[in-house]
Amino acid sequence: MATGNKPFPQMHPVAGFKLGTTSAGIKTPGRKDLVVMQIPTQASVAALFTQNAFCAAPVVLCKQYLDTDTPRYLLVNTGNANAGTGDQGLADARRSCQQLAALQTVSEQQVLPFSTGVIGEPMPMEKLLGALPAAVAALDEDGWSDAAQGIMTTDTRAKGASLQYQPDPSSPQQITITGISKGSGMIKPNMATMLGFVATDAKVDSELLHRALRLVTNKSFNRITVDSDTSTNDSIVLVATGASGISIDESNFEQFVAQLETVFIDLAQAIIRDGEGASKFVTVLVDSAGNTDEALKVAYTVAESPLVKTALAASDANWGRILAAVGRAGVDNLDVSKISVSLNQVLIVERGGRAASYTEAAGTEAMAPEDICIHISLNRGEVSETVWTTDLTYEYVRINAEYRT
Repeated sequence: MATGNKPFPQMHPVAGFKLGTTSAGIKTPGRKDLVVMQIPTQASVAALFTQNAFCAAPVVLCKQYLDTDTPRYLLVNTGNANAGTGDQGLADARRSCQQLAALQTVSEQQVLPFSTGVIGEPMPMEKLLGALPAAVAALDEDGWSDAAQGIMTTDTRAKGASLQYQPDPSSPQQITITGISKGSGMIKPNMATMLGFVATDAKVDSELLHRALRLVTNKSFNRITVDSDTSTNDSIVLVATGASGISIDESNFEQFVAQLETVFIDLAQAIIRDGEGASKFVTVLVDSAGNTDEALKVAYTVAESPLVKTALAASDANWGRILAAVGRAGVDNLDVSKISVSLNQVLIVERGGRAASYTEAAGTEAMAPEDICIHISLNRGEVSETVWTTDLTYEYVRINAEYRT
């Protein structure tokens, strides 16, 4: 199940950034499951990773290697997370980096590994290593579509976003931003996403690139949740090849961030639209909050409430569940008499109680569409925040009950 019918977009190549995809048969024979990405020598690279203390072996190595050298290759496998695998998992991740480094004549520290899939199982190393030459041979600037398929696990469709813009309207020169992501379940990123890889041909120094990544991640991947579970493997990488010759500095940084945020939000929302078992795409908008923290507390408490999510799955306008979630969100000195709630612009609650204009028929009609907006006004400040989530269906339970079988 998935919501929306937006087709996989046209993916504009990013000059200097190549992707190669093949099948290693790590979990499913014949399925694309191994991706190599090549980064040019002049590029800048920024990355963010899961805050889960039980982070996977590849995440541990990525952090170490980024402190040592500038990456030249990204190595991604699906079907096995290489998490909860102890010292052997670290050795396997390191061995995969060494093998690719030897093939491409770079240092081991210039290869960053990424894995996704089942936790706690040893990596089938001979399959992975044996497929590396084929992935390298497939390296191509037009390799985005295959790579988007090659990083999927329980995803039902590939996820990509791409745009081009002119930073100077008087000049025909364009900047390209293109990216892919994967994720469907175990989604509540914390400074990252399940897996995401975005490249631009803009020239951006390392400091500005990291600042841009944190800003846009905070408004995109850090605003989504399917089941409130943060993965052991969450990673997002942003590469700036500089091939366009257009430099990003303080004078055009905000413009660049705005365009980058568009791509990141597209990728983050694609994860929610493909959430495990999802039949609804749900926007939770909290406005007139006193500060960002309380706005997000309310938004996430509503978005992650099993009772709210099951009501959404049933298209049941059970607004009492929303009020109960708002009330337990932990907002200090919350005046419930000021709160109003709307579902798809149908006013349900005003001044803390049922709106005089509300009818059950209107509520049922508001809950029927695939896209639902829950709009909560706290009426205690000027801050607004948005979180995107899914409903909770029988299919979600089935997928996760049968994940290893």
